[in-house]
Amino acid sequence: MRWLWIDCIVEHEEGKRLVAIKNVSLAEDVLHDHVIDGKPIMPFSLLIEGVAQTAGILVGSTSKFKEKVILAKIAKASLDCDVTAGDTVRYDTTINRLDEAGASTSGTIDRRVASGEAWERIGRVELLFSHIDNNMSGTEFPEDNFVFSNNFKMILETAGLADLAE
Repeated sequence: MRWLWIDCIVEHEEGKRLVAIKNVSLAEDVLHDHVIDGKPIMPFSLLIEGVAQTAGILVGSTSKFKEKVILAKIAKASLDCDVTAGDTVRYDTTINRLDEAGASTSGTIDRRVASGEAWERIGRVELLFSHIDNNMSGTEFPEDNFVFSNNFKMILETAGLADLAE
């Protein structure tokens, strides 16, 4: 993945649940292009992408990343408030259904502001993923999994999940 919208994985229940964290800072160039009331905000589409990356890792990990998993559909997404620099975001994802064609997942977006300790639920996302090797017959794909970058591998290693990506 070229753009990672998660910083670390903090919980993993194999085949069931994955939780990731994103610390939002002014170092993110994208924040400077999205300003409301003088405050730079994280675009909602990138928060959805953070959920998608978290859920995609969860779905991919069920086969040790041997199947190529892509986001097929955003079934539902809602966000109740903005996320800005200094906030920490938690993506909590679960698999609702998994088969050879793909997976259905759901996720929540929680926010913790810099001054607080408690998490506040601010969004929900339902996503569908496709195992493209199984769904696009006649199409050739590279043998290796095409989403892995060094940064992505580092996140897996830090979470103790590096053996899943081999």
